[in-house]
Amino acid sequence: MSFTLQQIQTLDALIKQGSIQAAARTLNKTHPSVIAVLNKLESTLNITLFDRSGYRLALTEEGAAFYKHSQRLLNEVASLEEQAEHLSKGEEAELNIVIGDLTPIPEAMQILREFAQQYPSTRLNFLFENLNGPNEQLFHGNADLIIHHIDQADPRYEYQPFCNVRVIPVASPHFFKIPLNEETKYTDLKGHTQCVIRDTSVIEEKQNYFIIKDSPQMTVGDQRTKKEIIIQSMAWGHMPLFLIADELQRGELISIQNQHMQGRIIDIVVARLNEEHKGIMADRLWNLFTATIGK
Repeated sequence: MSFTLQQIQTLDALIKQGSIQAAARTLNKTHPSVIAVLNKLESTLNITLFDRSGYRLALTEEGAAFYKHSQRLLNEVASLEEQAEHLSKGEEAELNIVIGDLTPIPEAMQILREFAQQYPSTRLNFLFENLNGPNEQLFHGNADLIIHHIDQADPRYEYQPFCNVRVIPVASPHFFKIPLNEETKYTDLKGHTQCVIRDTSVIEEKQNYFIIKDSPQMTVGDQRTKKEIIIQSMAWGHMPLFLIADELQRGELISIQNQHMQGRIIDIVVARLNEEHKGIMADRLWNLFTATIGK
């Protein structure tokens, strides 16, 4: 059994236009040629598609079932044609975007959602990396764009500001067995288990922030797991404020920052390689971030 796309398109035109004559006009074909195509389709399928007992052709039960499934094929063909046009214009079929561990995901996704809605033919691939992981992915050609913190003095980057994230030291109210006050220093916390994020970079130099040397540690692969570990009084650690604001308000976590333990404000940027050639879709995404952030 082998039917053609032309036969399926002819069947679709007949059903949508309501008559052979109207379908023929839509397809720019003659009335007899449309009938011949439909008869050939029935012969190929070995089923009766139409009830011809009335004034107009009507689908049989088998015909209706076949037509319903044929819509999937036509939708796939339309998608394929759109993708071919997309590629013929030199537009990338996909973009790789790396989101860092401190990036507020909802804010980033609002912009990325708008891009996806405007350009559905470009597939967005998301990677989530920690510490120096996003930078490594960018430098090694695995990312078109990263949303993360960078060394802004590094000339390899082209970047634009995205947001600022405050990172503060926190713990469960029941974790420390020593009194904490405004004079408490990081060295006073030595011996208490600290939860730290695992750097996902492989080749680039590993980055460590706020780690107390020779203290016991727990390592995790994401900030949300880290938050739960701290809430469960298994360790203390530094967390982005936007992820723990509710827990601080409810008293599930306490801030232990003071004049000696200030935490840090991290500049999150949208960054790409500072090179001459940019893809069409990569440029459109970059410009969308520029326009949105600038509002």
